[in-house]
Amino acid sequence: MSVFASLVERLADLLQPLFATTATAAAIVLFTLLVRLAIHPLSRASARGQKARTRLAPQLAELRRKHAKNPERLAKAITELHAREKVSPFAGILPALLQAPAFLLMYHLFAGDRMAGHTLFAAPLGDRWADALGDGGVFGAAGAVYLVLFALVAAVATFTYRRTKRQLATQPLDLGQPTPGAGTIAKIMPLLSFGTLVTVAVVPLAAALYVVTSTTWAAAERAFLFREEAAPRALATRA
Repeated sequence: MSVFASLVERLADLLQPLFATTATAAAIVLFTLLVRLAIHPLSRASARGQKARTRLAPQLAELRRKHAKNPERLAKAITELHAREKVSPFAGILPALLQAPAFLLMYHLFAGDRMAGHTLFAAPLGDRWADALGDGGVFGAAGAVYLVLFALVAAVATFTYRRTKRQLATQPLDLGQPTPGAGTIAKIMPLLSFGTLVTVAVVPLAAALYVVTSTTWAAAERAFLFREEAAPRALATRA
């Protein structure tokens, strides 16, 4: 992680003439964008996998009907189908897993005393929202920075919520054996995007900047990667 820390510090030095005391904050945003850009190929692969799984839904439903009384044969048949179609059921989690070290870097290495003198406008990067509330309140100088972040996160979360709801509504029906709890998961999943608000409120501002930037990138990236299937799905729904 020291390599990542050195990279952020070097970026901050380069951005110092442009951003002055907010150079470290700008470096964190740039670092986050570089991380997201580096794992973009995996995100594209994940999107392809998700589209393939949607395309295979009718075949999976048929396998569940055919092997409803033989779970072992069903599991083997599903594995063979994924292998034949070159679809990985775990591809979607790789981008999130690869971001974990970068987030931990922001949380552990860029909080507290190491952030002394580094701010995002009036808000110290090592402080949390609770510190801003204790120093000027919600509408104080530091509190206003958090209000802007919360507004941005809420906008992105609302966009993601609506998009996820549409995707779940237009997914092909699985006519096979229903998965226990699938209905509850389908209801809760769109709401998970709002959990970022809690994260931003409790982690140091340096880590919050990483979360906000990464979440915004992810929402825009998914909108781009799934744009080509929006029109066909809409037409299919009307039909």
